[in-house]
Amino acid sequence: MRNKAYHKLLTFCPSLTTSAAQSVSGQKASTSVEGQVESSPLSSGKECHPAMERGEISNFQYLMHLNTLAGRSYNDLMQYPVFPWILKDYESEVLDLENPKSFRDLSKPMGAQCPSRLESFLKRFKEWESDQHFDTPPYHYGTHYSSAMIVCSFLVRLEPFTSSFLRLQGGHFDLADRMFHSIKDTWLSASQNNMADVKELIPEFFYLPQFLRNENKFDLGRKQNGTVLNDVILPKWAKGCPDEFIRMHREALESDFVSAHLHEWIDLIFGFKQRGPAAREAYNLFHHLFYEGNVDIYNISDPLKKNAVIGFINNFGQIPEQLFKKPHPTRKAFLAWSVERPFSTVYPAAKIFYHQPDNLQPSFQLVKAPHKSPVGQIRVGGNAQDKVLSVEQNMLLIPNQNGKFLAWGFIDGSIRMGATADSEKLTTICEGVTDISVATMPNEKILFTGGSTGVITVWGFNAAPVDESKTYLRVNKQLYGHHGAVTCLSGSSNFHVVVSGSRDCSCIVWDVNREEMVRQLPHHFHPISQCHINNTSGDIITTAGWYLYVWTINCEPIAFINTAVTSQQQQHISSATTTSFLLASCSSSAVSSGGGISCLSASELNEWSTDNVILTGGNDGVVRMWSIEMCQVPCNNTSSSAGESCFLSPSENNIININVTSSAASQPTRSRPEQLSSEAFAKRYSIDSLEEVVLVSFDKD
Repeated sequence: MRNKAYHKLLTFCPSLTTSAAQSVSGQKASTSVEGQVESSPLSSGKECHPAMERGEISNFQYLMHLNTLAGRSYNDLMQYPVFPWILKDYESEVLDLENPKSFRDLSKPMGAQCPSRLESFLKRFKEWESDQHFDTPPYHYGTHYSSAMIVCSFLVRLEPFTSSFLRLQGGHFDLADRMFHSIKDTWLSASQNNMADVKELIPEFFYLPQFLRNENKFDLGRKQNGTVLNDVILPKWAKGCPDEFIRMHREALESDFVSAHLHEWIDLIFGFKQRGPAAREAYNLFHHLFYEGNVDIYNISDPLKKNAVIGFINNFGQIPEQLFKKPHPTRKAFLAWSVERPFSTVYPAAKIFYHQPDNLQPSFQLVKAPHKSPVGQIRVGGNAQDKVLSVEQNMLLIPNQNGKFLAWGFIDGSIRMGATADSEKLTTICEGVTDISVATMPNEKILFTGGSTGVITVWGFNAAPVDESKTYLRVNKQLYGHHGAVTCLSGSSNFHVVVSGSRDCSCIVWDVNREEMVRQLPHHFHPISQCHINNTSGDIITTAGWYLYVWTINCEPIAFINTAVTSQQQQHISSATTTSFLLASCSSSAVSSGGGISCLSASELNEWSTDNVILTGGNDGVVRMWSIEMCQVPCNNTSSSAGESCFLSPSENNIININVTSSAASQPTRSRPEQLSSEAFAKRYSIDSLEEVVLVSFDKD
């Protein structure tokens, strides 16, 4: 696909060279790069993305779609994707997304958020407009809302943006008082305090908590008031947790208020209010060099002037391409939850079955006829959304193939592919394959298998050279990392990763595209029995014995719990402390002494939703549902200094394994793992059990 896209581009730009050393940036001035590829603007609301109007895609997805159409890319710091400020309440203890006063006015640009500052901009605009000696057309703002420096200043705590920031700054960090250090202070600077600051946000504010932490321990300097710059200071409602800030910020982006007013901001950035008389009326005029097509640098004969113009554009950024000539249509506003509202932020508990387990009822008929051997996989979907597909052990349903399956574990050591899960008709047999105990398919074209040797084999599906309608398996690569037998595999098509667990207590994340190891999930003290990747949030869930672990997609620990601890034991532990906090609890009064967690899954609501649950099935025949909530967990000040990162050891029979940060006034830092006790407290996540359910189906009503 990449090669096809490349050759398609070459047809539009035939004068481009193919050498990497002579890429687009090294072409001659006469080379036609963009002249023949002109995207026609979307001139009417009818041509707007219909999925956005119907609420079928999220606001985040639609903004990324518009940025791409407008030429914004992660590969160009000068034309990086631009996102709006959403909130203006960065002081409250609790963020109220039902209150319109919590949100920024999306109908106005950042320079018009504060009336007093807007008056200063208008006064300067009128002075320039009345003075005939200026060659430059009058404008409201001489700085831009998106530039390479703005992007690098936001992401300065993450490489490679740290190196890019240093190059832009001449090899050193900026003055500490001008560095990005506080969400609240940055908002006040961009909205009211600084005449030279009208910056908007970048997409990372809605999905990447890592850029808010100084995990690389960069020396960012000390402010004039003596404050040492470290992690970014978060609003009070984020509880000092970057993950919670990102979750709530994304929830605000998808809220009903923003959905009802986002088109107003789109009109300013990508639409008819971007330039011309409409932009002037909306106080949205920028320096004329910021606009695409206003200057032809190849026709500037004066080299000094030419370099000055190029440097100006590189330093201050460029306005996105105008996509709409008419007002952008309003997204449908949803005031109540419904099935047709896929990106609603309101999910009444009565509408979600796993928050109302008492409403579940057993079906009077079997979902499917009994298998000849234990069930190995269940999937809801297929040709009909309510169709349930299941296969036996040593069988795997192939993704996006309407029930086709793959089977292994035969005496002849073969891998077999079948037409449908409801029949035993085979379409392909690959013989001579040995040592396969587990398998997963992140997509329909690649297969990961593991066996007793600890080696993970990556297989590719290729068309047969004689008959292209038939396929055969080919070994792409063998992956080494486990010392014991591979016990479980799980893949994600959205995140292109595979997680493998082994009997040697190791758990490794693999990159599907590069077919190599990413990193290892630490702190498992028992053989890994199950693993799962949430395709919506990217969270990785693993089980070892009775222990249930939750990790981020970047392998950072979120929480864990010993599912064998009874409610009485947990209540006893909780009552032994003086400060209230939420411990993981299980509604079961007794747990079977044998076995552990035998199967694992998770709900996949919106990634910002707090209603998602983890479902585990035990050898005791009980299905348990677990939720993740913000809480306080015990931390021992005697064994770990303030701000250190604490991690529980399940071998010590603790309840929650979690990475916590200090609740001190200064921003927390991370350090080596330590043992938690019940003396002090820190803020983070824990797992809380909802209910136990032994039913396997429920009535739609």
